[in-house]
Amino acid sequence: MASLLRNRDFGLLWAGQSISRAGSEVSLLALPLIAIQILDATTFEVGSLIAVETLPFLLVGLPAGAWVDRVRRRRVLIAADIGRLAALGSIPIASAFASLTLVHLFVVAFVTGVFTVFFDVAYQSYLPELVGRDQLVDGNAKLAASESTAHVVGPGLGGALVSWVGASTAVVADALSYAASLLCLVAIRTPAEEPERAAVPTSLMTDIREGLRFVWREHRIRAVAFCTATSNLFSGVLTAVVLLLMTRVLGFSGGRIGLVFAVSGVGAIVGSVIAPWLARRLGVGPAIVLSIAFGGIGPFLVAGATGSLATAMLALGFGIFGLSGVAYNVNQVSVRQALCPRRLQGRMNASVRFMVWGTLPLGGFLGGALGSTIGIRSTLWVAAVGQAAAFLWLLPSPIPSMKEIPDPVDEAHLEPILGGVVEAPTP
Repeated sequence: MASLLRNRDFGLLWAGQSISRAGSEVSLLALPLIAIQILDATTFEVGSLIAVETLPFLLVGLPAGAWVDRVRRRRVLIAADIGRLAALGSIPIASAFASLTLVHLFVVAFVTGVFTVFFDVAYQSYLPELVGRDQLVDGNAKLAASESTAHVVGPGLGGALVSWVGASTAVVADALSYAASLLCLVAIRTPAEEPERAAVPTSLMTDIREGLRFVWREHRIRAVAFCTATSNLFSGVLTAVVLLLMTRVLGFSGGRIGLVFAVSGVGAIVGSVIAPWLARRLGVGPAIVLSIAFGGIGPFLVAGATGSLATAMLALGFGIFGLSGVAYNVNQVSVRQALCPRRLQGRMNASVRFMVWGTLPLGGFLGGALGSTIGIRSTLWVAAVGQAAAFLWLLPSPIPSMKEIPDPVDEAHLEPILGGVVEAPTP
């Protein structure tokens, strides 16, 4: 831990992400509120807007991973921050000229999502270049702590900005946060590692197939991927309608919504702090199972929030979900990073992201459709039941009995996993 805290370049990565994550929380609240309050969007349109933000993970996630493994990853991170800065900056400009439309919001959400796909795939693959394998859990925990702090600071800041300057102007905070992340990335001194290439050049499609095969046939990663995908599917259903519950059913103001998410973010901070402790105390596998199972309680509190206790139930529900989600992600991401050989990191992360984030837009569209037919409250109960069942994917796998962070899959054992002759990587 001491050496990690002295790692200047990890500190820059950590600082940049802390700022940009807080800014992203502002947009996460502001974009749907622009659609709801300014453009008078329908229930299905709001759900679709939220879904479009994650749709690129389904559409370009796989080729993004194969491409990231062929280039220096820090360059991808820098280009993605520039793209997101430009896309979000267009919203307040359009609003200033009274030309902001729902179509514009959809385009910005999609473009930002595309750049986020490339950033996130490269980001998870870049961390092992800056820290040692024995520091992955601690590094992921610190990054998750920043994200958790953003869950506290961001929504409160977003709610206040929406109340003071309006939702469209509040998006400026997110654009500026990407500029801060960009500056931190540029300041990193550790030379980006040259990507490893097979002795015989392969096509992009071959690389994509290798990534999918590795995830599918490495049964520990596959179990985690199915568990996360199920949780995210029903999380997408919940997210599509929960703001409508707070605004149109419960009558919450923008500031009160921000307060709910800010209070709930405390749980996420606790999750990032206890994740390494759980892995040491229980073993990394049991910690993963316990975290995701405990998180199933939160959505039931959200679905049942009503009356004078609505604010407290929503905050507690999101707090539990945040605590468990962060603790789960810190340990399962560390396991995936440790298991995967370096040359497959981008494709592995992209394949997992394709599976687990690809269900989010499906959940968003499903939530919008269910909200329009069976009602907002009933849709939330469907989401709660689905999320509570997600941990069942882990039980038949080796995950519950895994005590330590595993060693990487040896190159000699990749052939049966990838289903063909494995070319030795060249420097």
